[in-house]
Amino acid sequence: MTTTTPPVPVSVADPKRPPTVAGRVRKRLTSRTATAVSIVIAMIWTVPTFGLFVSSLRPEDEIKSNGWWNVFTDPQFTLANYQDVLFGRTASSGQLAGFFINSLVITIPSVLFPLAFAALAAYALSWMNFRGRDWIYIGIFALQIVPLQMALVPLLRFFSTGVTVAGVQVLPAWDLTAEERFVQVWFAHTCFALPLAVFLLHNFMSQLPKDLMEAARVDGAGHARIFRSVVLPLTVPALAAFGIFQFLWVWNDLLVALIFAGGGRQTAPLTVRLAEMAGSRGSEWQRLTAGAFVSMIVPLIVFLSLQRYFVRGLLAGSVKG
Repeated sequence: MTTTTPPVPVSVADPKRPPTVAGRVRKRLTSRTATAVSIVIAMIWTVPTFGLFVSSLRPEDEIKSNGWWNVFTDPQFTLANYQDVLFGRTASSGQLAGFFINSLVITIPSVLFPLAFAALAAYALSWMNFRGRDWIYIGIFALQIVPLQMALVPLLRFFSTGVTVAGVQVLPAWDLTAEERFVQVWFAHTCFALPLAVFLLHNFMSQLPKDLMEAARVDGAGHARIFRSVVLPLTVPALAAFGIFQFLWVWNDLLVALIFAGGGRQTAPLTVRLAEMAGSRGSEWQRLTAGAFVSMIVPLIVFLSLQRYFVRGLLAGSVKG
């Protein structure tokens, strides 16, 4: 009588087993070559920023006579450039402190308003059943292809003349003072940001486990309670990811702020003043480098402080199970 021995199962960690495609990709990504390439790319991105920072701290005669790398052989530093561009006595010197505050006043509400409205709309389109829900989502998705420049003239007419239907004034014109022009910028940035924000947050919220929603409804929670206690804590990475995108876009924006806020000192953001400095005083590198780094420092702080949420938001939904 012959007996057959069962085949020995191959262990997952068996070195004789051929590696899978995922294993080969993972091995390549974690190899020393990939690490070295990543370091080189990081240095290429960091060196210009470091050179800008060093140049902003060098005296005027040094920055105009040689490159920033000479600081390693002849280190000379000064804070006069920042004092000049932030608190200069003359308008031509910079005086960026007031424009810096204007940028904060424009940017913070222009980030919070789209986040709040988009989160509510995304929840409604994901977990509330009503007629025409899919068509509304398709319309919001289609609005992303509309160029921003095409909406500038209609939006300006809306602010200046209001809305008239069949000869009847439905909405009056906006008669705002210089300080109240911030409202126009907030409104414009919110309108331009909502399609992308609703699309991204909807994709995130729609992938939340359905069992969580059903368990909350069994416990007697309504939509408001579910949104506040269940959905919002789980969507923090997506909210932070879009918040970073929106913050960088609004902070670095020149077109929308120049059109809707104007170029006055009371409402113009930092980008408007930097453009004026580059055009009128393009040869004074000590002021331009200091002003450029002043405009960069806040986005860098925001990105570095929210980096972990940013990465989690980008990877959200990419792996299931």
